[in-house]
Amino acid sequence: MFEPLFTTHPDDHNPLSPIRPRKGVIIGAGQVGMACAYSLLIQNCFDELILQDINQEKAVGEVMDLVHGLSFIEPTQVTVGTVADVGRDADLVIITAGASQRPGETRLDLVGRNVEIFKKLIGDIAEYCPNAILLIVANPVDIMTYVSLKLSGFPSSRVIGSGTVLDTARFRYLLAEKLKLDPRSIHAYIIGEHGDSEVPVWSKVNVAGMKICDADWEGSPSYEHEELQDIFQQVKNAAYEIIQRKGYTSYAIGLGVTDIVTAILRDQNRIITVSRSVQGLYGLPELCVSLPVLVNRKGATKIINLSLTETEEKQLQNSCKVLYEIIEKLHL
Repeated sequence: MFEPLFTTHPDDHNPLSPIRPRKGVIIGAGQVGMACAYSLLIQNCFDELILQDINQEKAVGEVMDLVHGLSFIEPTQVTVGTVADVGRDADLVIITAGASQRPGETRLDLVGRNVEIFKKLIGDIAEYCPNAILLIVANPVDIMTYVSLKLSGFPSSRVIGSGTVLDTARFRYLLAEKLKLDPRSIHAYIIGEHGDSEVPVWSKVNVAGMKICDADWEGSPSYEHEELQDIFQQVKNAAYEIIQRKGYTSYAIGLGVTDIVTAILRDQNRIITVSRSVQGLYGLPELCVSLPVLVNRKGATKIINLSLTETEEKQLQNSCKVLYEIIEKLHL
């Protein structure tokens, strides 16, 4: 039907190439998984992207929808499969699969349901993608990152949770709105649990090196104290507000995951508030929690020695206590 378009040279008999394509797998084709897939695709992060979902028909439909737009962007091979077949030896496996957070339900309420889901998923990843970096997005992300670390046996630098990357982005956005600035010009972090006990590091919030609070934020004038507290409450309650209105969050976390993936694949040495093992730091027990971390091709490597005020350190320890009480009840 079609005339041959090319002539093969005799030297081209060996199809092997010294250049290895960047391969990624997203496990979970729900709202968050597809927001991640779309963002990763349009920002040309992978050469090959595989979607894995228990509902294969849905995954096939999602892939069809994505590939029909490939002529508008840089080329990426997008397929449906599993880590056991087409996903073997992936560079990065992103897990968004898990039970959805219901209105009025905290992220920690999801633990029991998601641990059972992960026991099968992580076993397959460890077997078929032994050198991959794991990026956990499913909630409660700090607990699930710890579960993945224990089940996989991978080095802690290769098991990363999306952590408070989104909380930090929300924090910067709201501060920027207040100060009439681009959010990228605001240096601010949310650390600890990605959840109700998260900690705003007010003592380090700055614009071009200029702090917006003197020392501990509780020492700021009372009118500032009220405004700052309001900003933090908006950050902490943002997911609940969105879930109440539309049923789920997706777009911003998709962009946040892409930011982490880009830092890894392009070896950017970025400082990002991802969740990873922090045992021993600030006297913390064995758990995964968010702190500013150096992210590059090796994963989440060095943890910044963030000098915290006495209040902030106590808040961080309390946040970790909340998580550790859950971890102690796990049967892995």
